[in-house]
Amino acid sequence: MPERTDLNADLSERMVIDTNEMAWQASPSPEVWRKRLYLTGPAEAGIVTSVVRYEPGSSFAAHPHPDGEEIFVIDGVFSDEAGDYPAGSFILNPEGFAHAPSSGPGCTLFVKLRQYVGDRPQVRHNINEMNWELRPNGTVESIMLDQQDGFDKRTQVVRIMPGGEVPMHGHPNGEEVFVLEGSFEDQMGSYAAGTWIRNPIGTKHSLKSEEGSMFFIKTGCFPTDD
Repeated sequence: MPERTDLNADLSERMVIDTNEMAWQASPSPEVWRKRLYLTGPAEAGIVTSVVRYEPGSSFAAHPHPDGEEIFVIDGVFSDEAGDYPAGSFILNPEGFAHAPSSGPGCTLFVKLRQYVGDRPQVRHNINEMNWELRPNGTVESIMLDQQDGFDKRTQVVRIMPGGEVPMHGHPNGEEVFVLEGSFEDQMGSYAAGTWIRNPIGTKHSLKSEEGSMFFIKTGCFPTDD
């Protein structure tokens, strides 16, 4: 049985990691690199959240995705047998999906593996082709990437306009954030592009951004029954 490896696995612990300060680590492909943020289980077969970089002209051997896979393309173009996905693309591959991914120009991805147990449809979105929904305060807008009946998790991209604010709110089931552009701050700190934040159950805060910011966010992250 593969040896278990845990990294930042205590979901009751608040985590803030500037991935720009992390070194790239090798993956099973010599042309693909990763920065692991969360891991529980075997090193190459556990539940994991990572930033992944494909070098130009790189590829990964064909492989399945038990318990699903979620990808947000940060930059470059990610590809597999189903198509090409430019920066701003969101992909949710459900249980049983398999592919041989690659990248012609290279790309950087935010990736979550083995976190989608259950009968879920495959999802493909490109935020550059979607409409932003303006929130009531007029300085924040969002795009819903994934919200499915029977599951608590919601995945969105949120954009705070320069000088904008998100009012005080709570996260009864936690949240996970990856800052894509700009920066924002709350009562606990400030967060620039490339920062990963995991706020545990019960967290309350308000956000503001002087320069503007865009971030990937999952709410209802844990505990999970799906």
